[in-house]
Amino acid sequence: MVVIDAADALELVGGGLAPEELGPLSGVPALFVRTTEPGTAASCAAVLRRLPCVAVAVDETGATPAGLDDFDVLLTAREEPPRPWSVGSDGIDSLDQLRTTIESSPLASVALVQLLRLGERLDVRDALVAESLTYGLLQSGDEFRCWLESQPDRRHRESGEPPVRVERTGSDVVLELHRPEVRNAYDVSMRDALVAALTAVHADSSVESIRLEGAGPTFCSGGDLSEFGATPDPVTGHFVRATRSAGWWLAELGAKVTARVHGACVGAGVELPAFAARVIADSATSFMLPEVSMGLVPGAGGTASIPRRIGRHRTATLALLGTPVDAATALEWGLVDEITGGPEPRYRRR
Repeated sequence: MVVIDAADALELVGGGLAPEELGPLSGVPALFVRTTEPGTAASCAAVLRRLPCVAVAVDETGATPAGLDDFDVLLTAREEPPRPWSVGSDGIDSLDQLRTTIESSPLASVALVQLLRLGERLDVRDALVAESLTYGLLQSGDEFRCWLESQPDRRHRESGEPPVRVERTGSDVVLELHRPEVRNAYDVSMRDALVAALTAVHADSSVESIRLEGAGPTFCSGGDLSEFGATPDPVTGHFVRATRSAGWWLAELGAKVTARVHGACVGAGVELPAFAARVIADSATSFMLPEVSMGLVPGAGGTASIPRRIGRHRTATLALLGTPVDAATALEWGLVDEITGGPEPRYRRR
């Protein structure tokens, strides 16, 4: 997968290449297109959007031209680029990491960008259903199976304490994820306890504010890997996710919810706070979505919540790179609203 000029890409997809020749099954899961001719690049992206292919705009000059929203990822050499452009941790050299992820997980990569394209036209509930269906589909695929087979056997660590602690003071409720011994890995017990707590506060009109936080060194380290692959079958898994979605309840309660995050937030540790009206992060917090490298897409609601904060393109970048972004970048993008823990708080520019 090399970077090609927009004119060559347009000729390729507009007439020289049959649709079935482009996509993960044909060995061409992505096209990387230079944006030196923005009009031609935009025409190319409009065609690519209809095809099973990750469309990546590559701005090697830092010009960040407008009108290229049909691309899935917009990567530039410019520092602090405007939305929807991104600059990776290694600048334009992050192309190599994108290529690695897409080549290793072509089915999951293409499924991710198709899901994000679709999600732009859906409300939160429908976006969650679409995510769950895509997640379940990929659970039955070879990429996830190969990842699962490569993992060591893990024993699930039970705790004698409730996985979610609920404290109320007047009209204020604090929900604390409480599996600090495993960095608040998000397992079935935690999900069910969080859903139960959110359902209860949703039914109580006297609750005015909800704070979501995590005990120990990390807000949430993502899904508990000891439970991956434990669902009886993908169909059952879909209906469990559809009826026990903490993301849905957080979205319903959104205006009342503040999430306070810290440590290495991974997977669900990024996806769930993004539903909150306000996200406050410690200055040392990092954010990472590793699911595509596992042959999956985010499954805790991230493809519904994160684009509503940072847009489809930066969500795709975060998921396809699969590398952490720091709190400063998260603040610039809008993934968090405030950073604490430094000399003075920093706030999101609106």
